Order: sequence, then structure tokens, then C-alpha cells
Amino acid sequence: MITTIVISLALILVILGSLISALAAIGILRLDDVYARAHAAGKAATLGAMLLISGVFLFFIGREGYVNMQLIIGILFILITGPLASHLIIKSAYNLNTPASKRTKHDEIKKDLKDTKL
Repeated sequence: MITTIVISLALILVILGSLISALAAIGILRLDDVYARAHAAGKAATLGAMLLISGVFLFFIGREGYVNMQLIIGILFILITGPLASHLIIKSAYNLNTPASKRTKHDEIKKDLKDTKL
């Protein structure tokens, strides 16, 4: 009984993770500039990948009966590196004066980076 519940929860997480990852991919293709694309990749793709790996983790617990530590390390690695990489991409694009889309109203980063070294 509990095995069926854990495997069903794992299936729900895998489906939800794949849908969020697909939406992130569509967002990367459809968004206007590098700033919005990096935001979609950093937030939605990270969440989708973490849900997918969490679903696989639960599946191994429910089906095989053991905890796979490599999946926990993978979840933590994605949790740390996904948003960090998108942040660094946005910062480097800003430092290279990459133009934003025409829908961008004002520059909020300029005053934040005023006192920092580039």
C-alpha cells in the first residue's frame, strides 16, 4: 500500500518536473533578451530538474527500497549551480552592455553596481 503511494507521488513529481522544464524551454525560445532568458533558465529549469530528480529519488525508495545518495547530491548541485549560473550570465551580459528589450522601462541594476568593482 505505502509502495503504491510513494511510486504515485514519484510519478506526479516526474510529470510536474517535465512540464515545468518544457515551459522553461519554451520561455528560453520565446523571451526577448538575454536577461529574461537567463531568468527562465535559472528559475524554471532549475525547479523542473529538481522535481524530476526528486521523483526518481522517490521511485527508487518505493520500488527498490533504498536511498540513492547520488540523487541527493545531484539535487543539491542543481539547487546551487542553476540560479548561480543564471546570475553570473546576467551580470556578465550587463557588464558587456548587452542591450535589453524595448519593453524594459528602467535600469535597476545600475545603482546597485555603482559602488562595486566590475
